[in-house]
Amino acid sequence: MKLLVAIVQDEDADDLLTALTARHFRVTRVASTGGLLQTGSTALFLGVDDADVSPATTIVRTVCRRRTEMVVPFTPALEPGLLYGTENFEVEVGGATLITLHVDRFERL
Repeated sequence: MKLLVAIVQDEDADDLLTALTARHFRVTRVASTGGLLQTGSTALFLGVDDADVSPATTIVRTVCRRRTEMVVPFTPALEPGLLYGTENFEVEVGGATLITLHVDRFERL
């Protein structure tokens, strides 16, 4: 038995949840916040049999594609309360961080 933890961007979470539950995976969703861009992310927890690790991973890979977005950084201006943007820059977002943990015991109550 394995515990899969998929950390995905909020934008991908609903589609991933739909795809996983359509294949009868039971999923627990936990909201979180990403570090660098301080954007919303979601952690999905799946308890799966060893044979289901590959199908679940394939679904995550299919739904959570990497893409680029333009970001406008804000830097405080000289006067308090004012903000001004510097140049926009492109960042890669999306995709998923997938962690697979071995589980000795799994009990559904």
